[in-house]
Amino acid sequence: MFRVGVTADIRRADGSVLYDLELLDRADGVEWEFLTGPTPELTPEQVAGYDALVCFTSRVTAQTLQGADRLKLIARLGVGYDNIDVDACTEAGILLTITPDGVRRPMASGAMAFVLALAHRIPEKDEHIRAGGWDRFGHPGVGLRGRTLGLLGLGNVGRDIAALAAPFELRCVAHDPYVSEADERVEFVSLETLFRESDFLVVVCPLTDETRGLVNAERIALMKPTAFLVNVARGPIVDQPALTDALRERRIAGAAVDVFEREPVDPNDPLLELDNVVLAPHAIGLTDEIFSGSGQSACRSVLAVAEGRLPEYVVNRAVLPR
Repeated sequence: MFRVGVTADIRRADGSVLYDLELLDRADGVEWEFLTGPTPELTPEQVAGYDALVCFTSRVTAQTLQGADRLKLIARLGVGYDNIDVDACTEAGILLTITPDGVRRPMASGAMAFVLALAHRIPEKDEHIRAGGWDRFGHPGVGLRGRTLGLLGLGNVGRDIAALAAPFELRCVAHDPYVSEADERVEFVSLETLFRESDFLVVVCPLTDETRGLVNAERIALMKPTAFLVNVARGPIVDQPALTDALRERRIAGAAVDVFEREPVDPNDPLLELDNVVLAPHAIGLTDEIFSGSGQSACRSVLAVAEGRLPEYVVNRAVLPR
C-alpha cells in the first residue's frame, strides 16, 4: 500500500473534510488517513511510515523530516509554501508540490472583489445604512475605466487578475523580475513606477527573502493619496506598521488586507481600528472552487508519485534527478 497522511487542519469542526480528496478514495493501492496529534509543526513520529503527505498550514521543518526515509512527496494545498522547509525537503530527496491550478481563479476573483469593494466603498455604505443613515451621496466611489491596476508579481494568480480586469478597461502594469514575458494585457514597469502610477496596487508575489518587507514605508510613500493597496499574498511582504500609519494619516486612500504579519491577527492591532481598510482572515480565496480544485490537484500529485510518474507543479526541481 502507498500510505498517505493528511494534516488534520483541513477538517471542519463536525469532522467533514474541506478539500476534495475523492481521487484518493477511488485509487487502487492507496490508503490515506489524518495525522494524529496537534499539527502546528509536524513531528518525526507523526510522519513516520507515510509515502506522501497532503499538507495545508502545518509547518514541515528539518526536524520533521529526521528519519522520514519512506517519505517521497509533500503535496501542499495552495501556492504559498513558506511553512515548508524547502531546502530540508531537497536534502532529504522529497518532492514538494503546490496546487496553482486549483488556486488561480479563486484568488484572482478574491483580489478583484477587494478592488471592487474599495472602488465602490461598499464597507462604508454597509456600515452607514446599518447605523440608520440614508445619505446616498456621502460615500461616492471611483470608476475603474482608465485607472491603473498594478500587480506586484505576475505569476499564476497575477496573470488571472489581469484577465479579470480587462472588461473593466483597467490599464494593467506589473513588476516581476522573474518573469520575462507579459501578454497584451500587461505592461512591465520598474518597481518605483509601479508604486507611483498604480491606482490599485495588488500584492500577489510569493514570500521570499527578497520580498519580505518589500512594501515598506519608503515605497508606500511613493503611492498617490488616491491610491489603494491590496494584499492577498503574505503578510510579511508588507510593512504592516508603515501601512497602518499611511492609512491613519490618509496618505493613501485605503487598503484591503487578507494576510497579516502575525496570524491570527492581534485583536488590539491598530489596523483594526481604521475605517479605510477592508479585512479578511486569510480567507478571501477560500471558496468551494478552491477546496475542490486544490484538493484534486494535490491528489493528482500523490497518485503520480504512487504510480512512479513525475507530478506537476514541483517546487524543488533539484530533487528530480534523484
